[in-house]
Amino acid sequence: MAVGPVVEDAGQSGAAGIAAAEGAVLAVSPVKPGGAGLVGSGASVVSGSEGVPVSGGSGAGGVAGVGPVKAGAALVSRGGGRKGRGVLLVGGLAALLPVVLLVAAGSGQVDIPVGQVLGSVLHRMGIPVGDLPTAAQGENALWLVRIPRVLMAAVTGAALGCAGALMQGVFGNPLAEPGVIGVSSGAAVGAAAVITFGFTALGGWTIVGAAFLCGLLTTLAVYAMARSNGRTEVVTLLLTGIAVNAVAGAALGLLMFFSSNDALRSITSWQLGSLAGATWEAVWVVGPLAVVGCGVAIAMSRQLDLLSLGERTARHLGVNVERLRFTGIVVIALLTSAAVAFSGIISFVGLVIPHLVRMAVGPGHRILLPASALGGACLLVVADLVARTAVPYQELPLGVLTAVVGGPFFFWLLRRTRARAGGWG
Repeated sequence: MAVGPVVEDAGQSGAAGIAAAEGAVLAVSPVKPGGAGLVGSGASVVSGSEGVPVSGGSGAGGVAGVGPVKAGAALVSRGGGRKGRGVLLVGGLAALLPVVLLVAAGSGQVDIPVGQVLGSVLHRMGIPVGDLPTAAQGENALWLVRIPRVLMAAVTGAALGCAGALMQGVFGNPLAEPGVIGVSSGAAVGAAAVITFGFTALGGWTIVGAAFLCGLLTTLAVYAMARSNGRTEVVTLLLTGIAVNAVAGAALGLLMFFSSNDALRSITSWQLGSLAGATWEAVWVVGPLAVVGCGVAIAMSRQLDLLSLGERTARHLGVNVERLRFTGIVVIALLTSAAVAFSGIISFVGLVIPHLVRMAVGPGHRILLPASALGGACLLVVADLVARTAVPYQELPLGVLTAVVGGPFFFWLLRRTRARAGGWG
């Protein structure tokens, strides 16, 4: 059966827009005229030259008394509502992020009013408006410590949030998280090896470089081992990632066993996650990688929407599934490796944020990916603010703080998914 042209819906392309807006299944099979066709309740078939949803007859297979035009109008109306909410969400998060950055930059052991923080930023931009910090060494505290740190938190959160949304789209699994494919564990082994054996080939950048390279190589190794006969099955990929994570955990344990007391403390601190060592140089490295990675991910939105209909349907609609999946895995590895190389292991950001966005505006990736990046940036800036101000003169591990929030959320999500599916069996 030929699939004709399709309409734009919910800011997405064609069939993917309709399916993503309604949670429908695209059926590429004939529907009997006037009968209880092959399309289940709530599903749509895109056919003919108009590309509008066609309802079957009465009974479980169709909706009685609802014609094609009315059904299509209802879908477009609801999809338009989601698109409007999506635009508002992205705009709201984009407006919230600068506010959160200013508040976080002014908060700490020495508080600097938001107005003075903004004035300092404007003066640095050549706009002599607003007051400069009046606190002793306030200007230095802002530009040498706090602003690099909050910017690092923002780009790290954006990278992890976008990587999580992309991974869930590529694997078609709402419980997927970047650490599943071995990025974080590979980066941890690389960093631990450098700390344990005292490598200094790149000076202060040796740990960062080793973590980034090992995270990227681990992910590519997982992909290569999961590939067979020119194809990569999602289940095999995920199981391979779990196995590689176990091996990396064993290697990390051995490195910690043979390390000195100082090296052991350094490895433990890196594993717990922290942005205490953020510098302008780190921001200039991670920032461009995060922007490029998020840009490539957003450019894949239409194909990810089509992939959500199933591999076979996506292939019929012209998607090179294998190339899309490989590109997605490389982008996920790039974003996650760049983030964890400087900050250590920070978990659950890539799981929590995409789900909150999806519950608010639906599964369309044109909104989901940028909203997840902005949401991840806001979340990590706030989390880092709490980590360094909750206990006076002490700093909580950032990775522990995100896990405290993300662990219960994952448990709730697991139960919710199981209840909706009617069990795992």
